[in-house]
Amino acid sequence: MKTLLHRFYSDYAMPSRLAAYEDFLRAARDAGYAQLSVRQYQAALRRGLDGAGKFVVHRHDIDTDLRTTRKLFEIERKHKIHSSFYFRLSTLDFDLMREIEAYGSEAAYHYEEVATFAKKHRIRSASAIRGRLAEVRDDFHANFRRIEQRLGKKISTVAGHGDFANRRLKMNNTEILDDRQLRDRCGIECEAYDRALLDNVDIYIADRPAPQYYHPCPPLEAIRTHRRICLVTHPRQFETNWVENTKDNLFRFYEGLAW
Repeated sequence: MKTLLHRFYSDYAMPSRLAAYEDFLRAARDAGYAQLSVRQYQAALRRGLDGAGKFVVHRHDIDTDLRTTRKLFEIERKHKIHSSFYFRLSTLDFDLMREIEAYGSEAAYHYEEVATFAKKHRIRSASAIRGRLAEVRDDFHANFRRIEQRLGKKISTVAGHGDFANRRLKMNNTEILDDRQLRDRCGIECEAYDRALLDNVDIYIADRPAPQYYHPCPPLEAIRTHRRICLVTHPRQFETNWVENTKDNLFRFYEGLAW
């Protein structure tokens, strides 16, 4: 019951937390942190980072709610910081994505072909999915190329989405990119969960629904003790959107029944 109440509060009653996010951007800037996209940080790693540098790598996973996505982007543009926005097939907005890229931030792909394939074919076994990974990878390649063409921009990083189907299968979408040839065909330089990236941050913080908000600690606390921070956020955790949250909740319920 408590979990349901927390979910209802997060989806329908929570006051906007955008001002708190803006406060964090200011605090990180004032503390001397460079605030970068995943693509920018990956490029910095290739060049060789200054050991004394301080960085916040901003990653937004756009699972739902394009309205709040735009608000996050406008706040970041106001403060002249950069970040990565990873869009699912269901949240692609090419006009917004082109604006993000033109500003100097990153708009890229939040992929989920393992989960989508499992639900489409009603497969409930990870071993069965792994036996058909060639088909899943073909789907990924086709989607990736289509997004690049519509965007008119090379995509060099991607981030796997975590779906309820992945949790049931105990199989991550990231297994798609365990194939070096596929990465090379697509020109993907970094998957956001690559160890080569995550081993070069001191703390990985992901947002959570109320009342926790962040795990393992709030980012304002992290800038007191850590020099290299990866902050992963979702628009849904910053502002309620009754229409989008209701649509998403109902679709998730339907998918669970259908699968």
